Amino acid sequence: MLRPRLPAPAPTPAPVHLITSAQHTAQAPACTCQHTPAAPVPTAPARRPLAPCLAAGAAAVGAVVALATVLTALLLAVAVTAASVAVCAVVLRQLLGPAPRRRRR
Repeated sequence: MLRPRLPAPAPTPAPVHLITSAQHTAQAPACTCQHTPAAPVPTAPARRPLAPCLAAGAAAVGAVVALATVLTALLLAVAVTAASVAVCAVVLRQLLGPAPRRRRR
C-alpha cells in the first residue's frame, strides 16, 4: 500500500558504430567456413538502487516520531500547568473569601 512507484528506467540507446573509409574496403574473411553470427544475449534491465528511497523513508519516519514526541511533551506541559493553576485558584479562593460562619444549634 505504501510502496513508492518508481518510473520505468529510460531505454538505453543502441551503440552507434562509425565506419571509416579504411574499414569499408573489402577484406578477405578470416576463415573459409560459413557460419552465422551468434544471436545477441538479452541483458537484464538496469535497476535503480533502493538506498536513496530507503534513506528518505527512514528520515520521514524519524521526523514524524520526533514531531509526535514534541507535541506530546507540549500537551503534557499544558495539562500540568492547567492543574497547578486550578489548585492555586482553589487555595486563593479559600484564603481570600469571607470567613465561614458557624451555625449555632
